[in-house]
Amino acid sequence: MPDPRDGFIQGQTVFLTGGRGFIGTHLVKRFLSRGNCVTIFDNGRRDSLRYSKLDGAKGLKVIAGDVMDRQALERALGSPSYVLHLAAIAGVSLYFKQPVLTMEVNYGGTQNILSCLKDRSDLRLFVGFSTSEIYGPEAYQVREEDRTSQGNVAERRWVYAVSKLAAEKLGYAYFWEYGLPICYLRPFNVYGPGQVGEGAISLFIYRALRGLPLRVTGDGSQVRAFCYVEDFCDAVDACLARAESVRGTSFNLGDPAEPITMRDLAEKIITLTGSASTIEFVPHQGQDVRYRSPSIEKAARALEYKPCWSLENGLRATIDWFRMTDPAEPR
Repeated sequence: MPDPRDGFIQGQTVFLTGGRGFIGTHLVKRFLSRGNCVTIFDNGRRDSLRYSKLDGAKGLKVIAGDVMDRQALERALGSPSYVLHLAAIAGVSLYFKQPVLTMEVNYGGTQNILSCLKDRSDLRLFVGFSTSEIYGPEAYQVREEDRTSQGNVAERRWVYAVSKLAAEKLGYAYFWEYGLPICYLRPFNVYGPGQVGEGAISLFIYRALRGLPLRVTGDGSQVRAFCYVEDFCDAVDACLARAESVRGTSFNLGDPAEPITMRDLAEKIITLTGSASTIEFVPHQGQDVRYRSPSIEKAARALEYKPCWSLENGLRATIDWFRMTDPAEPR
């Protein structure tokens, strides 16, 4: 990746929905370190910011609000040069429990922020966060131009994928009709310190450090390629610095170098934590994704994206954070 001292945005105004979350907090820290002015708009449902020591930092403004409240969103916006839309309902167990809220927030919240921005001539880039789920149950080395697949419409498992795909398509519609400068990122299993939301690695580490059984769905043969959060944020930084050239496109962002089964991941975390935990196999809620790994060739060309964190080093850093911070159980 390019040297972070050269070529990344500095002295700009940045607005983040969902900025108190896991990825948002890592990005906010980076933006503030380069003298950018940052506004967070977030309802606080998942709060990684509380562990970052960034509250009250120079250049940071935090506004409590919900993306479903369009008027509050418009009042909070100001005149940012960059908008990152991270606010969403995520986590398999959550969107199984609240499929209506998932659809409303992920699509309706996106509609609200896009409609607030469509007439702003000073906006350099809107970055929307989509998901690897849009590629369906079999996603092996998928490319951005590959067909999306959301499975049976009657299967609850795909509520999140459909809501995110619809939101991404809406972003493109605003680009085509209004010229809104959009770019969409499709994260593939991002993990790391500060992940207080539901995720396989955060849940496994939390339970391993307490000697609790690690719950693996199905037979544990599902394969994932995990991406450390710092590598992911490098790509977001590079995307903002190349605002003009990335408009009207999408990027897969992940790390396909070390795909691993969920069973092997659980065993690896037990070993790295020195835990006495056992593995408990439990039924999966609805249809599962058998294989998920991206092709990142497009991001490598356009963003000079090259993940550098090995899975083991990333896991060790994340375990250290969980030990030091002792957060509540990820949810």
